Amino acid sequence: MEFLIGGASSMGAVFFTNPLEVFKIRMQLQGELKAKGTHAVHYKNIFHAFYTVVKNDGVLALQKGLTPALAVQLILNGTRLGTVHMAEKRGHIKDTNGNIKFHRVVIFGGLSGGLGQFLASPFFLLKTHFQSKATSSIAVGYQHHHEGLWKGLRKIYETHGIRGLYRGATFSIPRATVGSVTQLSSFEYAKQHLLKYDYFKENSLATSFLGSMVGGVVISIVMTPFDLIMVRNYNQPTDARGKGLMYTSYMNCVMKIYETEGLSAFYKGFGPMYFRLGPHTVLSLVFWDQLKSLHEKFIAESKP
Repeated sequence: MEFLIGGASSMGAVFFTNPLEVFKIRMQLQGELKAKGTHAVHYKNIFHAFYTVVKNDGVLALQKGLTPALAVQLILNGTRLGTVHMAEKRGHIKDTNGNIKFHRVVIFGGLSGGLGQFLASPFFLLKTHFQSKATSSIAVGYQHHHEGLWKGLRKIYETHGIRGLYRGATFSIPRATVGSVTQLSSFEYAKQHLLKYDYFKENSLATSFLGSMVGGVVISIVMTPFDLIMVRNYNQPTDARGKGLMYTSYMNCVMKIYETEGLSAFYKGFGPMYFRLGPHTVLSLVFWDQLKSLHEKFIAESKP
């Protein structure tokens, strides 16, 4: 049940935040391995990206990649939040006084986040391909052509096997591990601080909301570079053996981006990253807190 609660909370959030993920990925791929000022800028900011996508691809394009995004959330956050929930219930996250054990958050949040990301990698790969696909006049990055989620997965498997489905998985683990630890620790510390005030003791929803807003700020600052590296690797073209044609390794990707686009390139898409992660963190962690409370209440009322 803990894993289902974790997955369901994030699946509910992604319905609202998926358009921002589309904008983020487009902005992260814009000007790939090109010096600033030498490429077209189709997406200037979030509002311009919204206008550009709707004008050229239609309003339904705002929800590109929604199906694999839901699968990603179910697997990734079902694993991550479910593991943390079980550890929390068994007293592994907090001490006897209710204070957070940071090293435990790092262990349970980091390892479960990395594992969840790895398991969800094939869906994340297809999600990236779908969300980056655009009309030629506003296309950025390499354009992949898939007829649908399951046909896309089958095509990759038939061409490159299991290794093809998990291409880029190792690039995604640092992003998930860092993001998970940052999100969960900042969320819990913020809640713990807010609960010291009388008003928040009586309002769990407000505590969850404000705590997750803090988590959204911190995670955006920390995770954006890792996210950009992951997206670039997922979206790059491959040779007949399934190996990337643009980036041969994690550090090769880092150095190529730095040498051609500069240090600031690692924060491309920071705006939509926060405006996605902020609400997504708020919604998923608020849903998570509320679903946990409902589940605990149901268990308590079911006892004779």
